[in-house]
Amino acid sequence: MRAQFSVLLALSSLVFVVAPLAAQQTQPKPEDTEIWEPVPAVVTPGATCGAPPSDAIVLFDGKNLDEWVSAQDHTPAQWIVHDGIVTVSKAKGVGNIETKKKFKDYQLHIEWRIPENITGSGQARGNSGVFLASTGPGDDGYELQVLDSYNNKTYVNGQAGSIYKQSPPLVNPNRKPGEWQTYDIAWTAPTFNDDGSLKTPAYVTVFFNGVLVQNHFELKGQTLYIGKPFYKKYDSAPIKLQAHGDKSEPISFRNIWVRELP
Repeated sequence: MRAQFSVLLALSSLVFVVAPLAAQQTQPKPEDTEIWEPVPAVVTPGATCGAPPSDAIVLFDGKNLDEWVSAQDHTPAQWIVHDGIVTVSKAKGVGNIETKKKFKDYQLHIEWRIPENITGSGQARGNSGVFLASTGPGDDGYELQVLDSYNNKTYVNGQAGSIYKQSPPLVNPNRKPGEWQTYDIAWTAPTFNDDGSLKTPAYVTVFFNGVLVQNHFELKGQTLYIGKPFYKKYDSAPIKLQAHGDKSEPISFRNIWVRELP
């Protein structure tokens, strides 16, 4: 019995010796969680706030609309370029414009201005829209609303900074008419299965004049004027700017650029 006890005592002592050694051998190291490759590409930021970085596609730099076409028939865009800005043309038959290039996921910077002498009220006061994916003629696409919401009452999911008819902005950081406003947008396009069913929804994050107003919002589908949203399969799509049919003075845009995201 004493011999057996001595063996057990020796074994237990061995366990107490081995356990700390094992713990030392499996102790995590800083190197275990270090990632060295692939190395992110070097991108030179814009020289001033809002200026395009070195990897951006400049969609409008104040000179021409070479990157844009009519959304209706893909003829050259006919909005009015002047003094480094582009102003919506509400002439009959002109309509919306969209980018020649199609996009999936991207970062977009765009600046817009409501005229200082704006008239009208509600949705008829400086109405326009940035369509984050213009999915085809007759489709509503996915709209980030543009409107004078400085002191203008309307439905909250239709004011500036809203994902139209789906998500009101978290706050209202509008500047007064006559001052430039800025949208900085991160768009994650929806993806679809082969049969057309939704695989992953669209998401959007929006900073409005530097203030977060849409925080990784999950869209429920296209932003419809009437009815419930739904998804319709598409692969990639242009970015569209709206020439709204309201009678108020037309708004202007400047400094538009986009970065495609992997």
